[in-house]
Amino acid sequence: MSELFSALSRALSPYYTEMSIMLMATILVVYGDLINGHVKRILAPYHFTIRISLFVVLCAFGYGALTLYGAPFLKHTLAYLPWQYQGAGYVASFLLIGFLAERRRYI
Repeated sequence: MSELFSALSRALSPYYTEMSIMLMATILVVYGDLINGHVKRILAPYHFTIRISLFVVLCAFGYGALTLYGAPFLKHTLAYLPWQYQGAGYVASFLLIGFLAERRRYI
């Protein structure tokens, strides 16, 4: 079994950076509506132009920054796993996000 995990890690290791970005983007897709809902409640009392401007800033810069800085954080966090289990950790992370998306009725 350890050989299978090692082979998976060896095959996926060149793509850990891209997979971290994919994982962060998937998390933002699944939970972005919650973030937008909180921001909408906070911005509700303000003028229309301020709400629109801040929403654009949130989407363009906020989600962009979360992707840019969150993806390396995910990669760093998964690097704490022993090398032979890192590939399985990525696969398990995607399966977990899929499960959470199912629970939120996205699938």
